[in-house]
Amino acid sequence: MAKFIGEILVEKNLVTEEQLQTALSEQQQTKEFLGTILVRRSFISEEDLLKVLSEQFDMPYRVLKNKYLDLALGKQFSSSLIFDHKCFPVEQNEESVTVAVIDPLDVVTISEAERKVFPRKLKALLTSPEDMDDVLKRYRQYMVRELTDKTK
Repeated sequence: MAKFIGEILVEKNLVTEEQLQTALSEQQQTKEFLGTILVRRSFISEEDLLKVLSEQFDMPYRVLKNKYLDLALGKQFSSSLIFDHKCFPVEQNEESVTVAVIDPLDVVTISEAERKVFPRKLKALLTSPEDMDDVLKRYRQYMVRELTDKTK
């Protein structure tokens, strides 16, 4: 059975049992995601959280900020999937398409992406919200250039 995120964080000595209990108590009141509370309280960094989520969900974690991406791949997804659901294709080959997501539990987004790439297999990787925002900003700029070039 998969371990809870709190267990993994304590095992890796990223949080203390006391910090975990504090965050769990807050979670009972706020209903927020435990990782959000731990990061907000500066008990862990966002990068540590993402690395642990990557391990927990067996989903690779990748930093995308300032990395080369073939932005044209975005054209195969709807703007809703890209901008509203924050799901962006970062690699593809004949068998699969790899997408970056910020929430490994967002089954709606992952299912929609699977439908878009079928019959190819979908591979998902986890990235930070800031990295995703960077990718989306670059993609917007790319699409504006594409539209501008077509009107010339």
